[in-house]
Amino acid sequence: MISPRILVVDDDRQVRALLRAGLMQEGWTVFEAANRDEVFDVMTSTNIDVITLDLCLQHEDGLSIARELRAFRNVPILMLTARANPFDRVTGLEHGADDYVVKPFLIREVVLRIKKLLGTYAQPLLQSNPVRFDHSTFDPNRGVVEGPDGAMVSLTAHEQKLLQLFALNPNRVLSRDEITNALTGREWSPLDRTIDVHIAHLRRKLGQLSTIPQLIRSVRGVGYVFAAEVRPAA
Repeated sequence: MISPRILVVDDDRQVRALLRAGLMQEGWTVFEAANRDEVFDVMTSTNIDVITLDLCLQHEDGLSIARELRAFRNVPILMLTARANPFDRVTGLEHGADDYVVKPFLIREVVLRIKKLLGTYAQPLLQSNPVRFDHSTFDPNRGVVEGPDGAMVSLTAHEQKLLQLFALNPNRVLSRDEITNALTGREWSPLDRTIDVHIAHLRRKLGQLSTIPQLIRSVRGVGYVFAAEVRPAA
């Protein structure tokens, strides 16, 4: 089995050394970068499996780098930052990050979060057969939704799994607890906006194709419901 390749992005040499030592103990291959140019030098030459990204890089915006990385390649990103405000977490997620660890951190927590991301991205899809809803076709094998006029939108790994979960449970209210547990295996926290952010992204993408005003509807204080009839694609 190929050792996971982790790219550690931080302008603090001591933090990079700490992470390198802890991650190499897991048998993982570690690459380092201190700025944007170094990040993309590594990304263009190596098939990286997970990125840890400090959002407070000196003279550079970590959020912009996260957004560029997500557009460049669909690789999981774990934010490492001293900003503990929930708003900062949501902002990071909106820019393409998958998870968030606040500094100072325990290396064991970082390892566990990375293992979770590796598992999430490696998991088989919840279902493999294409389905139809609202005149569109969702193909989990390709991770795309095709509209009635042939227009297509591509989904991230998290968006694919969300849509698969909704397609398996149409017109049923799914609580945030159920969604979080189904997708990540952990309980939802009231301060955790991860699911809401991913649903907002999925909602926006489906809105480009949908004839239903609110395909994914919010149920105040509970969760979400997928308001469409779902059937196997012919």
